[in-house]
Amino acid sequence: MADSKEKLFSDFTAPSRQEWRDKIEVDLKGADYQKKMVWRTNEGFSMEPFYLKEDVDKLPLVNALPGEFPYVRGNKAADNEWYVRQDIKCECPKEANAKALDVLNKGVTSLGFCIPSEKVSAEYIEQLLEGIYVDCVELNFCTCQCKTLELAQILVAYFQKKGADAEKVEGSLSFDPLEKMLMKGKDTTEVLKNAKTLVETFAAYPKFRPIAVNAYKLTNAGAYSYQDLGYALAWGNEYLAELTEAGVAPELAAQSIKFNLGINGVYFMEIAKLRAARMLWAQIVSQYTACKESAKMHVCAFTTTYNQTLFDSYVNMLRSQTETMSAALGGVESIVVTPFDEPYEVPTDFAERIARNQQLLLKDECHFDRMVDVAGGSYFIEELTAALAGQAWKLFLSVEEEGGFLAAAKAGSVQNTINETNKTRHANADKRKEFLLGTNQFPNFTEKSEGKEPRPVCCVANATNATNGTNATNGTCGCESEIPAIKTSRLASDFEALRLGTEKAAKVPVAFMLTIGNLAMRQARAQFSCNFLAAAGYQVIDNLGFKTVEEGVDAALAAGADIVVICSSDDEYAEYAIPAFKYLNGRALYVVAGAPACTEELKAAGIENFIHVRSNQLETLKEYNAKLGI
Repeated sequence: MADSKEKLFSDFTAPSRQEWRDKIEVDLKGADYQKKMVWRTNEGFSMEPFYLKEDVDKLPLVNALPGEFPYVRGNKAADNEWYVRQDIKCECPKEANAKALDVLNKGVTSLGFCIPSEKVSAEYIEQLLEGIYVDCVELNFCTCQCKTLELAQILVAYFQKKGADAEKVEGSLSFDPLEKMLMKGKDTTEVLKNAKTLVETFAAYPKFRPIAVNAYKLTNAGAYSYQDLGYALAWGNEYLAELTEAGVAPELAAQSIKFNLGINGVYFMEIAKLRAARMLWAQIVSQYTACKESAKMHVCAFTTTYNQTLFDSYVNMLRSQTETMSAALGGVESIVVTPFDEPYEVPTDFAERIARNQQLLLKDECHFDRMVDVAGGSYFIEELTAALAGQAWKLFLSVEEEGGFLAAAKAGSVQNTINETNKTRHANADKRKEFLLGTNQFPNFTEKSEGKEPRPVCCVANATNATNGTNATNGTCGCESEIPAIKTSRLASDFEALRLGTEKAAKVPVAFMLTIGNLAMRQARAQFSCNFLAAAGYQVIDNLGFKTVEEGVDAALAAGADIVVICSSDDEYAEYAIPAFKYLNGRALYVVAGAPACTEELKAAGIENFIHVRSNQLETLKEYNAKLGI
């Protein structure tokens, strides 16, 4: 039977690359193959619509197994288990402890605590960890950089007092002076010198990693995947070099570093990023030590805040779910799912519950924790991993040529690059080249903010009132800008500011669709225009169609329209657009939906406003608000 099955495959000839290409060309019916089928990534390379076994066979390390150096297929061979982590931000240690004990009974296996700098003390830790078995739960802590060493010493004393098994204590400290340099523009070179003492403090705890590479902050600032990866590698290498030069054994230095990586919404790219990250980090560590075990990259994945939105915020759950799937399938050690209401309020119990359950569903119902490197063997994923690794490595080398990550951060080159990327992505969102469902594409026409306002960005670790989202500084932990800093702004922020401004106006503008002529074209353009204008918070009124432009204009004025959008076919605009404009006679803002061949003729008649797929949506809507006195 087995022999017959083997022979069955020999009866079929594998199609060649050209045969596949010929079939695609037929189905494209003359459309350009490169434009329609090739994915040109933001990372600077292109991906074909199909790959063959021969493409993968030439890749290095394709036959590496899970749990084997260079760990492209994951650090574990037997399963894909990860910690379900929830970060707790309560100023009162007793309140934080009560919440921690509660969520530990709801599926959480990893806790994160943000401790205000002025509250770092043995008493605080005693209250915070009361009733928590420190060698059974992964524990992660963050505080101000200048207080982290003190916190470390308190924690070790606490672990010893509780008689915890040093081999089983697992967790991390968020000691990352370079993050503060990037995000706050504060030179933290002096604080960096504490790294050696910090690592030695936890030397007896092999699974507790006090040095952090908080590259998720780059993701939250809009960085592309290859930038996340390339800079994270250079970031980690800087700490590795600093520690070894200070006399720390390379094995201890490597195992003391934890990577906190952000996961954005490009599903397959993020799976590939995590695979490439482990592979490249293993290669870097191998230059310091021959110990392959210490070459494992330990990753906590954070779903990004960059693409989260204030309006239609439940869509944030869909975004974070795909990001969580990428992280799980990419083989991380722990995951933090950002609650869907993070952009506008301190996350509610409901939002935190949903965030926990998003991971639990992947474990208990989808069994993602049982499958090791499920993406392995996919020709596309293998090729994507290799291509992304190559691009990230180029960036890593360019940083090293600058003298390393510390030198690059001091010079501001990292910050400037990320800020430029953020600017580019905002510009793409303005033009709808990058979609945000519910914001610049398919907004909820009737939704109101209901008092929601964007939360200000703050340094939680040193904010005494962090729970209400406001910023506070404390002595040496201030946010003085000495060097360039990364400017964090969510992709939706400009549209949200526009829409909130419209809501606060004395009168919300009404946009009326004057639909006339060809049925299919007028419907398509009315739908486009409604979506386009509703992004500003306008009240949009669609219609089934009018027999004459006069009838349409009269209906618009009767409805109290501030904007009248004529929707018809390109050919019919020559007939309808100018008469409608003249009949309206300035009683409302007049807009033509589309870019017809007769545009110049229409402009000569005095028509100024056109909306179409090439329009800068944000700038157009800002212009309309200005004309309407908003």
